[in-house]
Amino acid sequence: MDRTRIARLGQKCLILVCLFLTINSCKKEEREPVETVSVLEPAELYEFGFKLNDYIVKRDTIRKGDSFGEILQRHEIDYSKIFQIAQQTKDTFDIRRLQVGKPYTLLCSNDSLQQPKCFIYQPTKADYVVINFQDSIHAYSSTKPIKYIEKEVSGVIESNISEALAKQGKSVLLAYKMSDIYAWTIDFFRLQKNDKFKLIYTEKYIDDSIYAGIDNIKAAYFEHNGEPFYAFEFETDTIKGLKDYFSEDAKNLRRAFLKAPVEYKRISSRYNLNRRIALYGNRVRPHKGTDFAANVGTPIRATANGTVVESAKRGGNGNYVKIKHNSTYSTQYLHMSKRKAKVGDFVKQGDVIGYVGMTGNTSGPHVCYRFWKNGKQVDPFKQKLPEAEPISDSLKTEYLKFIKPLKIQLDDIDFILPIEENQILDIELDQDNEITFNN
Repeated sequence: MDRTRIARLGQKCLILVCLFLTINSCKKEEREPVETVSVLEPAELYEFGFKLNDYIVKRDTIRKGDSFGEILQRHEIDYSKIFQIAQQTKDTFDIRRLQVGKPYTLLCSNDSLQQPKCFIYQPTKADYVVINFQDSIHAYSSTKPIKYIEKEVSGVIESNISEALAKQGKSVLLAYKMSDIYAWTIDFFRLQKNDKFKLIYTEKYIDDSIYAGIDNIKAAYFEHNGEPFYAFEFETDTIKGLKDYFSEDAKNLRRAFLKAPVEYKRISSRYNLNRRIALYGNRVRPHKGTDFAANVGTPIRATANGTVVESAKRGGNGNYVKIKHNSTYSTQYLHMSKRKAKVGDFVKQGDVIGYVGMTGNTSGPHVCYRFWKNGKQVDPFKQKLPEAEPISDSLKTEYLKFIKPLKIQLDDIDFILPIEENQILDIELDQDNEITFNN
């Protein structure tokens, strides 16, 4: 082999070696990628209008014996500063109104001292009071954002409506609200087995996640003894914000008076002019009121709009409130533990005017409800009481248009049938692998 051919062969081998080394080097680089480190920034948290990341946040509840001053003193705020804060915020919030069990939050400096800068008190889940003393001292009240979520529920009654709702994990407040809506249409103490109901209602949530209870019932359907009853909430006065419930043909479901002034357990004594009492030698002692037995502290509500003409504590009546509704009707509410309405107050139907108690001559907690017509005490259950204000002719067309989609939505809700505890369901797959249930 001549020298030229050997030289060319050597060049080719050198090229192949270089190629091999280059490829092998690339493969090593592929096997050993460069590591990258990502730093995650902490999420920004906001509450009560403050960026919580800027503070040390301390949360607690008001305990027995706590006061605004003692709480701040425990966190190294001197008495003179506390006095200054209390004086400058007293026109906005009375620091003596702190209630045991209510939560509070302290926003403290984000350093080793952790000096309190702001005190936030929550009298309710939604409402809060800010006492800010980090720069200038000032206080204000505010409300957390509330989200309203529409829900649906239906059921078939076996014993009572509360049980039907409880089996589905629903609040008993829905039963109370329904009984109020249908107070003059259906006697909820005499419901029949297999009565049915459907509801469209809204629930309240604070900060999108904290459940804050039932807001209202938008529409309802109740089938009692085979007869259907629709109810739709409708605003009849946008200026005053007046709302009421009406049937599918625009009739008001309420009367001018509620049937009862309280959520009661039972009627312990009815209006009876011929009542005889053994304690008084079986003599006739007329009872000109209706006694509704309820727990002490149960709210007592005005049964109709009117003006408070008496609010006092006197003799056998105990604490009582009397309301004049118009030139024809007046009502009186006896034996309260506490009165909430004052003489001259204008109260609306359903407003709380006091609380059930045992003041005056009474053997148990109840409210004695007395009813006057043309200056004479009468039995309210035997009166043909006036209906509440109907929908005006000018609003009727708007109302019927408003309820049309709600009625369709109600009619499309299926009834949730009760399942007996001992009921066994056999599950089978048919030839198309569809599930079938055999009772």
